[in-house]
Formats: sequence, structure tokens, C-alpha cells
Amino acid sequence: MRETPALAQLRDQIARIEGTAARHAHLPFGIEAIDGHLPGGGIAAGALHEIAGSRELADDAAATVFLAGILARFEGPVFWCLRWRDLFAPALHLAGLHPDRVIFVEAGNDTHVLTAMEECLRHPGLGGVVGELGKVTLTASRRLQLASGQSGVPAFLFRRAHPVDARAEGSAAVTRWRVRAVPSERLGIPGLGRPRWELALERARGADPHLWTVEGCDAQGRIALPAQLADGPAAQEGRQAA
Repeated sequence: MRETPALAQLRDQIARIEGTAARHAHLPFGIEAIDGHLPGGGIAAGALHEIAGSRELADDAAATVFLAGILARFEGPVFWCLRWRDLFAPALHLAGLHPDRVIFVEAGNDTHVLTAMEECLRHPGLGGVVGELGKVTLTASRRLQLASGQSGVPAFLFRRAHPVDARAEGSAAVTRWRVRAVPSERLGIPGLGRPRWELALERARGADPHLWTVEGCDAQGRIALPAQLADGPAAQEGRQAA
């Protein structure tokens, strides 16, 4: 049956409300097992996402680098809103996010962080807006999702140093990620292997939760599957699950 203009308009309105309108691009990870599991095949621009570590400092550091890698691959300046500036900015460059692209907004408290995020999200052309927050109400997350959808700028709620169980809170975020550091590959000679993370997609509209073991971001902000997972039976299982 041919779709009428009225029905097409209704579908488009629903997509915009859900924050999944096709008019916004998606940034792929470049890993079939992950991209194939995400609606749109990647991280949606014009949408709100949540990223968290855990109570461990190593996990918070991994989550920071994971977020920096995503932002590095979006074009445009990045506004990073936080209560006070306690982030080691030069480390972001290790994941491809040059410090010259990042503008830090020291807001003082969570309320002002939310205000700053919403104001920044009104300006198209940004590479992303980050807000380091503890507890976020459903209403506040909806306002951020709406602002992000209107401008097309990706928004990120970052739970660094905030051991909050985001799953217990209502949220309008399109995806929710949790990153944990895991042991790196053992090398035959003394040295440091590429960092490895347990990357959990705890929530995604239109997809089931999933878990991957990945290698940390390189200098271009890209993650990878460990060789034995990319080439072995686990890779096939991941593709089937995706």
C-alpha cells in the first residue's frame, strides 16, 4: 500500500520526538559488531547520549578517553561543561581530540552545567557538547535531547567521578554506555600493550543491551576489536548477536 503524505509526515514527527530522525548523521565506530547493533549504524548526531565509568579511577579514565575519541571524529569545536576544571586536558590529545578544539565551561554546580549545556546546544556547527553531571532529572534530559535534536549537535552526559546508577534514573538519552578497564594483552617483551576496555551498551532505543571487549582509542579516536576476537569464533558470535 502506498504511503500517504499525512502518514509520512506522522512518521517523521514521531522520529523527531524519539530523537532518531534521519536528518541527522550517525558516526560509525568502524566495527561491524558494534555498528550493526546500533540504530543508524553509529552514534547519532542531534541526540543525547550518556557515558559513564564506575567507582574506579581507571574506569573513569577509560570512559574519558572513549568520549574524547568519539568527539575527535566529529567536526567542529567542543564545549566541555563541568563544575570545576579538574580534567587533564592534554590527555585528550592521545585520543585525537586536540586541546585547541575544546572550550571548557567551569559552571560551579550541576544546575549551571545543565544551563550551559542547553545554551551551547542551541548553536549548530559544534562538534559536541559535554556535561559532567551527577543526578539528572528526566525533564532535564528531555530538554537536552530536544535542544540537541533541533541543532543537530551531539550531546553527552558524562558521569566521570559520579558513581551514580544511571540505570535507576529515567532519561531521554538515546544511548547509555559504561566503560571499564580490563587487562591488556600480555606482550612477549616488557612494555605496555594497547589498553583494553569492557564496553557495555546498557541502553539504546531500538536495540538490546550488549557487551564487547575492545582495544582503547588510537591517535585518531578509533577503537578496535582485539585480534583474536576480530578473527576468531567470538567475532562471528558478535556479528550474529548484532
